[in-house]
Amino acid sequence: MRNFFKRNIVCTFIVFLLLLSLFFSLGIKNNLEDSLRLFEGQEYSYRVKFPLKLYIKADKTDILNINGDVINSNEFNHLHSQEGVSLRGLNKGNVCLEFSLFKGLIPIRQLTVSVLPEITLHPGGHSIGIKLHAEGALVVGYFYLEDEGKKFSPAEESGILIGDTILAVNGIRIKDLDEAAAVIGRESQKGALKFLVKRKGENLEMQVVPRMCPDSQEYRIGLYIRDTAAGVGTLTFYEPERDYYGALGHIVTDSDTRTVLDIDEGLIVRADIVNIKMAQRGQPGEKAGVFKEGRDILGTISKNTDFGIYGQLKNIAACETPYPNPIPLGLCFEVEPGPAEMLTVVEGNKIQSFCLEIEKVLNQNKPVDKGIIIRVVDENLLTQTGGIVQGMSGSPIIQNGRLVGAVTHVFVNDPSRGYGIFAEWMVKEMELLPVS
Repeated sequence: MRNFFKRNIVCTFIVFLLLLSLFFSLGIKNNLEDSLRLFEGQEYSYRVKFPLKLYIKADKTDILNINGDVINSNEFNHLHSQEGVSLRGLNKGNVCLEFSLFKGLIPIRQLTVSVLPEITLHPGGHSIGIKLHAEGALVVGYFYLEDEGKKFSPAEESGILIGDTILAVNGIRIKDLDEAAAVIGRESQKGALKFLVKRKGENLEMQVVPRMCPDSQEYRIGLYIRDTAAGVGTLTFYEPERDYYGALGHIVTDSDTRTVLDIDEGLIVRADIVNIKMAQRGQPGEKAGVFKEGRDILGTISKNTDFGIYGQLKNIAACETPYPNPIPLGLCFEVEPGPAEMLTVVEGNKIQSFCLEIEKVLNQNKPVDKGIIIRVVDENLLTQTGGIVQGMSGSPIIQNGRLVGAVTHVFVNDPSRGYGIFAEWMVKEMELLPVS
């Protein structure tokens, strides 16, 4: 009988420890992800009470200060505080932490911490026009002719695809939509056309035989085309040492075909905002911009990603900002509900600051273009635009003196509200932060 009670007591104690460790583990998981970034000198704290002694082991020293102490490497160190854990970056490097009870007997959590040199950026806010290529016309659809009851497109039958960029016809370079229409119309009267098109970075030659359209008595090749400009957006930031920039905060797709656009030779150019279509419930608003050419080219586009477009600035002098000096990047964990500001253009090319309220910060351990829920509370902006409109994508969000995000989406049924992306994800995409 006595042994029976002893076994019960031991079993009960073990179950108690397991439940306690599970409770504590969940508490840590709710406060920490698998990885964390800190700048040198920056502190990150989370509060969780634990009734038993918490031990921590680090695989390296001199990278982190934990609760005010430097932790010896590869040893289980007792954390004296019972209220939480405070991590402070000391020196650049990566360290793996292991949390446990009873000196490693019950593992609780592992955490990789990267300590980085502080990153400073120039906030943007500039309105930019996005040109997919310096020259050419973009294929956005097929126009079907009819012959004996059958519909067909000569260009489609020749292998030209939606999304191709027409660079030349019969050896004549195509600069824009108007020139494409004129050259195709003129050369079609001579017979078959030799097209030079760009597709996914590769130049291809194709022959298209025009057909007479009975309705207009003109030759047609069966294509809808438009200029290679993708529209107006906003510059988010640029990095002063290498003159790299990030913009938009989301991927560029064709408005007609919804396909991702090839912009390997793209440009960003200065744009003046000449009109605003007011946002209303159920009807997104829009900035109408006029692209500048020639000397107003701002930079090149090298990447079109889920988190924006990136490239190198060529005309830094044209990128004046209300923040003449670079400001620190705000990491995800630093963003909090509360007041913030947004930089954007609503008239001409003047960047203005408008008041926002960050309503909610979504906990993310992987990059997503919707991490912050924002509300426009600035009466001037609401009067001028009705809230967030197309063309504001990429407008930088600044909080507590740090660049923390960029506007990406609007709530269609409430244009005063929308989503933003964490600036940390955009900087990571620009490869200024390590991939982890």
